[in-house]
Formats: sequence, structure tokens, C-alpha cells
Amino acid sequence: MAVHAHPDDEALFTGGILARYAGAGVRTVVVTCTNGELGDSAEGSGPHTSGHDPTSVALERRAELERSCAALGVDHLERLGYHDSGMMGWTENAAPEAFWNAGVDEAAGRLAALMERYRPDVVVTYDADGFYGHPDHIQAHRITVAAADGTGIPAKVYFVALPKTSLAGFVDLAHEAGLELPAWVEGDPPFGTDDELVNAYVDCSAVVEQKYEALAAHASQLDNAFFLDLGRELFGQIFSIEAFVRGRDRTGAPTPENDLFAGLAYAGPA
Repeated sequence: MAVHAHPDDEALFTGGILARYAGAGVRTVVVTCTNGELGDSAEGSGPHTSGHDPTSVALERRAELERSCAALGVDHLERLGYHDSGMMGWTENAAPEAFWNAGVDEAAGRLAALMERYRPDVVVTYDADGFYGHPDHIQAHRITVAAADGTGIPAKVYFVALPKTSLAGFVDLAHEAGLELPAWVEGDPPFGTDDELVNAYVDCSAVVEQKYEALAAHASQLDNAFFLDLGRELFGQIFSIEAFVRGRDRTGAPTPENDLFAGLAYAGPA
């Protein structure tokens, strides 16, 4: 079970593991916490610009999410339906309906009900900082940890990670390819995980094409264009390995791992 904040997060952060394990016969579940109303519109208008209609954006992003999950072979898609909170510091953070303002116990209870239904052995979400400080990602972490601890169902909980050495390697590859990197990647980006904290590296090279197609399904989101513009070959080089910090574990499996199901009855794909 992958618990994400917005439509398109499932593709960028966990598209590889979802496709890899779905292809190996593992039941996969994506839970999306918000409708993504504060993303870009299909016409290219961003939030806080004229022509941006949150309702139509949410509908478009729902359709894109369904296409992405189909590309990844996801078995079940669940939506909690909270309102997008926007980036940290936006006025929308204070909206009563924003996910950021949802009671953790209430939202965790809804997620716990899904864990009771699907009984996932492995759950994946973000770390306590939400990977890069986004309020909806932070809230997704909070409710996932609360639901996992409260139910005791998942044997393992992982947080998505981007090792700092991998981030530096990505920048070098992009420069070598003559690509102009966005400002949020250059310099000292507000994300990246210290390598010594990373517990698992999963090879998703066999399914990286599916990950590319899943990200391409979210065509309305302009930030994704940069990743798609890398081209399939360079995209495959950069995004064929997905990394994680192991946040909860009841198996005692040694680290570093190359399979999120290490220590469980399922031994992982060959």
C-alpha cells in the first residue's frame, strides 16, 4: 500500500515499486489523500492565476490518476478526498477543508479502515518532513504512521528517499546531457536523504518504462514536463532505482535491503 498526498505522487515516488510488485503478483493499493485542486489546469493555468478552476482541476487530475494507476498495474485505487492544502505558507493552508487541517485521528481512522480491508504487509509513504516540506506530504506521513501503529497490520513501513549521492549524480548526468535544470534542483535543494539513513534500494529497471508512462499520464502538471523531457533513455538511467528509509519493521530483516518484502513469506520477484 502506497499512501500519497496528491495525484501524480504515486508515479514519481513509487511508480517503480508499484509496477515491479504488481507484475510479480503482489496486490498493490494506492491511497491518494487529496484531490489535487491546487495543481495546474489542463490549459496550463496554475493556482492563483486567472482561469484556474479548482473543481475542474480536481476532475482532470482524478482521470489522470486513474490512467497512471492503470499503467502501473495497480489493483486498487482509494481516494480520501481531502482538499489540497497548497505549498507551505500559502493562504490555502488555513482553509478548514484542507488536508493539513484534518484531524490526524479522524484521517488516520479512515486510512486504518483501508488497512483493515486490504491487510498490507508493506506500507510506503513520506518521512516526517514530507520529503520536501509540503504540508500534505507531512500530513500523509502523520496519518500513515498513526494508522500503521494503531492497527499493527503492516510488518514494514517505508519512507521514500532520494540519497544525496544519487541526487548529485542526477545533476551531473543532466549537465552532461546539456539539459537546463530547474532552480529547485540546482544549488542546495530542500530535499535529499543522507545516504547512511537509506535502508533499501529496489531495482525497478525492468519496469521503468511503465513509470515513465505513469508520469506522462499526469500531463496537466507542468512540473512533470521536466522529467519527461529527459527522454526515455536518460529517464531510465536516473529513475531505475527507488530508495527508501525503513521506518517500521517487525521482520528483523538485515539492511540494506534490495526487496521491500525481505523477511516476509513473499520472497520478491526474481
